[in-house]
Amino acid sequence: MPRTHTALPTPAHVRPRRWTALALICAAQFMLILDVTVVNVALPAVAADLDLGRTALTWVVTAYTLCFGGLMLLGGRLADALGARRVLLTGLALFTAASLACGLAPNAAVLLSGRVIQGIGAALLSPAALALVTTTFHGPERARALGVWAAVGGTGSAVGVLLGGALTAGPGWPWIFYVNVPTGLALLAVLPKLLPKDTGTTGAGHLDVPGALLVTAATGALLYGLVGAGDAGWTSAGTLLPLLGAVALYAAFAAAERRSRTPLMDLRLLTRRPVVAGSLLMLVATALLIAFFFLGSMWLQHVHGLDAFRTGLLFLPVALTTAVGAHLGSRLVTTAGPRVCAAAGTALTAAGCLPLALVSATADPWTTLLPSLATAALGLGAVFVTATTTALGLIPPHEAGLASGIVNTCHELGGGIGVAVASTLALGTVTTGFTTAFTVCTVTAAAAALTAPLLVPGGRPRASGGAHGMH
Repeated sequence: MPRTHTALPTPAHVRPRRWTALALICAAQFMLILDVTVVNVALPAVAADLDLGRTALTWVVTAYTLCFGGLMLLGGRLADALGARRVLLTGLALFTAASLACGLAPNAAVLLSGRVIQGIGAALLSPAALALVTTTFHGPERARALGVWAAVGGTGSAVGVLLGGALTAGPGWPWIFYVNVPTGLALLAVLPKLLPKDTGTTGAGHLDVPGALLVTAATGALLYGLVGAGDAGWTSAGTLLPLLGAVALYAAFAAAERRSRTPLMDLRLLTRRPVVAGSLLMLVATALLIAFFFLGSMWLQHVHGLDAFRTGLLFLPVALTTAVGAHLGSRLVTTAGPRVCAAAGTALTAAGCLPLALVSATADPWTTLLPSLATAALGLGAVFVTATTTALGLIPPHEAGLASGIVNTCHELGGGIGVAVASTLALGTVTTGFTTAFTVCTVTAAAAALTAPLLVPGGRPRASGGAHGMH
């Protein structure tokens, strides 16, 4: 009898307000993604008000990214050890308080300290949030929920450009931080009533502190080298030393994890095809999307003379097509499977980017840049869904936080790689620099489309409860 199947789903299946909880979790994640790009447009105003030099101004951006990406794995492990609900709320509280401190900052020291604490809060919140999405939704519902999540990641960066320009031109740059405070407080008031209670946690008594320090230092060094490469160049000591240090620290982390009785992460996760495939897809998709925003902003502001607000407005269609792509991808991944969705999404991205590799940067952006980036973003929206669905497809609930941390770390690394490569290539002449950068983006997307059928597991998400299966 069909009714006998009602005993199979977990209690998460029947939570009546799970979609409301998802909307609020995504609102929290939206704030984190927004803060990656919202500051960029406001930097000149921040520098003028607080008398910041070039180095300090750079750290206003990178301090957040370094802590966000560097502490992500630790945040994921804490979500598994202490409970995703508890860690999410702690991260949200830290992020909200730090946002207020940044807005009130009277000098560089307070602003940079606030950005560091924002990054720590984000590193706690983000993997815990994705772990809750993964364990709350199952089968086709999970794919749809991850589609919403992916849309937040894609649109948050684009909206950040628009919002940063609007707030800076309006009430002033402190409001790029103040806007997080009422949102954060409202979420802290409502989320505890909607999130499932933490169960099956192991506690932090046996947390691998040496492993946490090593992987945080390694990821921080890697991001520092990548972000600095855009200004210092790929062959400078300021770039090579952090990158070589990151390799050494990652090797030390792997050795420490093999010896530890309670390792921070099970290295066998990195041998699982779904995790590796999903993480690489996330890395490539984020690198391309952030590179598009960076190159597009430079093209519009420095070549065509648009102000920050008009630049942000032009990126709105890109944000919308990213969301549409994520929605379509969440359906395609359950019907055709992640392999088809990944190949189709990256192929569409390559096709959208190709015209930009063939035209001059002085061409009309409304007939070249806008339609090309909108098409490419449509494909990337589907890739974001495929990446999260693939990476978390076979992960048991007690490892969901760690796997989410790996995926989110690749998200931050992808952003660093995208900006570093795009800025380095675009430093040439106006025409040659942009053409070269978009050519590299096109080739990268095309290579991902060709390798996706070989890398991504076949099959489709299961309709039953539990982790969806691929083979």
